[in-house]
Amino acid sequence: MSRSTPTALGRNLVRFFEEYLPVQRGLSPHTIRSYRDALLLLLRFTASERHCTVDRLDVPDLTVERITRFLATLEAERHNSIATRNARLGAIHVFARYLAGQCPEQLGTLQRIIGMPFKRGAVEAAIEYLDRAELDALLKSIDRSTELGRRDYALFAFMFNTGARVQETLNVRVVDVRLEAPPQVRLLGKGRKARTCPLWPATARLLRDLIAERGGFVDEPVSPLVFTNARGAPLTRYGVRYLLRRYVHKASQVAPSLKSKKLHPHSIRHSTAVALLKSGVDFATISHWLGHADLNTTMRYARADIDLKRRALAQVFPDVVTPPPGGRLLLDGSDLANWLRKL
Repeated sequence: MSRSTPTALGRNLVRFFEEYLPVQRGLSPHTIRSYRDALLLLLRFTASERHCTVDRLDVPDLTVERITRFLATLEAERHNSIATRNARLGAIHVFARYLAGQCPEQLGTLQRIIGMPFKRGAVEAAIEYLDRAELDALLKSIDRSTELGRRDYALFAFMFNTGARVQETLNVRVVDVRLEAPPQVRLLGKGRKARTCPLWPATARLLRDLIAERGGFVDEPVSPLVFTNARGAPLTRYGVRYLLRRYVHKASQVAPSLKSKKLHPHSIRHSTAVALLKSGVDFATISHWLGHADLNTTMRYARADIDLKRRALAQVFPDVVTPPPGGRLLLDGSDLANWLRKL
């Protein structure tokens, strides 16, 4: 075989990433990059064992025994957690299922790979979120006298209002936002599934001011993004992470509890879920609000919040534990449960 002739493994890798994952499965770019990283690590490991270059590898080089050694290396040498190790194996499972349909002559080996079990013992990471006082301190730490400060305030208020994933937020364009009553926004989630989320009047005003400050609803072939950087280019996930870290550090002077929390942009989404749960919103509504594919994902938040546990305890021992008084939500000062019922 000529070195310029791609192997069956190479040809199917290209189709897997260019056609199957984005087109047939409709996975997000972030998920596709995660799959890419897992398979690239496996291919480099396999090439090292075979003493050849990655482009010379073929489907028979992927064996259960080799993948088992690869997974052990992830934990022993790269110090990956069990959860990360299992995520890598999940990507391998998906690729093996795809290969099974393309290379039926390798079906026996591929079925064994697909059947490789996940490792038990993974510790579910604690859900980090901001409570009302912490979120209040975060928003108040933003200097709204500057254009970028007003953008940042609108950004984090929008993320808390909608519970949108950070990339969903950054992908929102002006055309996706409806600011007249009732205000709402169209979000494009995982698997390119669209959902509509209501906006609080205060959030709608922040977005209206932000868009007007940048020139309003301009007539362009492609609607402009709502959230951009100082140069007008798309804001990145890493940029949002940097901003959140900066404001959390500043806000921790007022809310010391922030110093012990490992917060990231997804923590804003967690904060929304817990706030909705505390306000009495049912799991099904929260699941649709956040765009969860599985209701069990939403129910994790019930295990995360200590106030909810106190209230559950108070129902069993009402004379011993008194549930804390319900707080009022930020931004527009209304009770979210009642607000939802009035929609």
